[in-house]
Amino acid sequence: MSQGSETHLKKSLNAFHLWGIAVGLVISGEYFGWSYGWATAGTLGFLVTTTVVAAMYVAFIFSFTELTTAIPQAGGPFAYANRAFGPVGGAIAGFATLIEFIFAPPAIALAIGSYLAVQYPSLNPKTAALGAYAIFATLNIVGVGIAATFELFVTILAVGELLVFMNVVAPVFSMDHFAAGGWAGSDTLTLASLGGIFAAIPFAIWFFLAIEGVAMAAEEAKEPRRTIPIAYITGILTLTALAFGVMILAGGSGDWKSLANLNDPLPQAMKRAVGNSSGWLHMLVWLGLFGLVASFHGIIMGYARQIFALARAGFLPGALGRLHPRFRTPHIATLVGAVIGVVTIYSDNLVSIAGQSLTASVVTLSVFGALTMYVMSMLSLFRLRKTEPGLARPYRAPGYPLVPGFALAMASVAGVAMIYYNLQIAGLFIVTMMVAVTLSVRLRAGRKDIATAVVA
Repeated sequence: MSQGSETHLKKSLNAFHLWGIAVGLVISGEYFGWSYGWATAGTLGFLVTTTVVAAMYVAFIFSFTELTTAIPQAGGPFAYANRAFGPVGGAIAGFATLIEFIFAPPAIALAIGSYLAVQYPSLNPKTAALGAYAIFATLNIVGVGIAATFELFVTILAVGELLVFMNVVAPVFSMDHFAAGGWAGSDTLTLASLGGIFAAIPFAIWFFLAIEGVAMAAEEAKEPRRTIPIAYITGILTLTALAFGVMILAGGSGDWKSLANLNDPLPQAMKRAVGNSSGWLHMLVWLGLFGLVASFHGIIMGYARQIFALARAGFLPGALGRLHPRFRTPHIATLVGAVIGVVTIYSDNLVSIAGQSLTASVVTLSVFGALTMYVMSMLSLFRLRKTEPGLARPYRAPGYPLVPGFALAMASVAGVAMIYYNLQIAGLFIVTMMVAVTLSVRLRAGRKDIATAVVA
């Protein structure tokens, strides 16, 4: 077998697959996690936060697509930063992305357990989360074509279910309910509620977190320079519409405060419209699982390819860069990421920081990784425009340099605000990044078997 087939992934994904991955990676964010932002900022405050964050993501995706189409490699942000800034820059972007993708699945797995517990109260959510890892890690190993087709299927069901939710809840929507105490418990904007708007940033980002994971499937995309822009642009528009629809209608269904700290806000909101025994409610619980499964399954696909890319380039042990001899998937990377996720789920006392729940803690940790990666990606875009003006760019960021500059500025502001409101988790993230980058760069320097073509 040739060296190329040993180290490169099979191309089998079309534009529709990639749209399914783009939306599927994120869509669990519409089902849970975001409502913790209400506890911090209130409904109106969180609406402000979400509007600004949505604008940041639209600007980011329209800019990020230039990088993805110009450098369609499985490493995604790692590959861009490595090309722009060398090994240290690549390691920073790569491990920030890895933290984002490794720590988002435990939160989603626990939400899967919470949704199942609505139907089976005796079921331990952690047991369900463990089962989810076993099933979907295996599915990812079996093959990317099967995995992506499954991802597309569950994503379509999840989008349809959110539309059903909005239609069912709309008749009981009241703006009075939505706005009551909407500024962090107050009916007027105060200095304290202004602080809540900034503190709610990670939960607004959760609406969109991981859409950039399509970049990690770029190496497996057919005609990536054509299909990836279609997937990214339609994906971000789909997710923006769903996020605002779900948040506003759920908040106006009754007392929003009772939903603010739940892992299953949508079923609880729907109960107000249809009651506890309605078939609509049972359908939401069961089909709502598809939204969680779509993101869980898609992010496993993403972290496996990030681990694979870092190992292939020499920043992680070489064994993590091996492909399954039959399925041509990064099987060892998939399993290692699953083990880390399961350990996280069963380590409540280590992961729950500063009085936050396990879910809120891992959401915040994932967002720190995401924001670091966003900053590095936009810096890479500017750097490569200067150092490689002749690089083939089938898609160019519109409104350059203003649009990518806006994305960079907003990601930086969001990062500073998050550090201020989450000092302990920020400390954990920074220390982890420093250790990972230092060790990985040293490992890379000692590896003599890395093909230049793979790293460049």
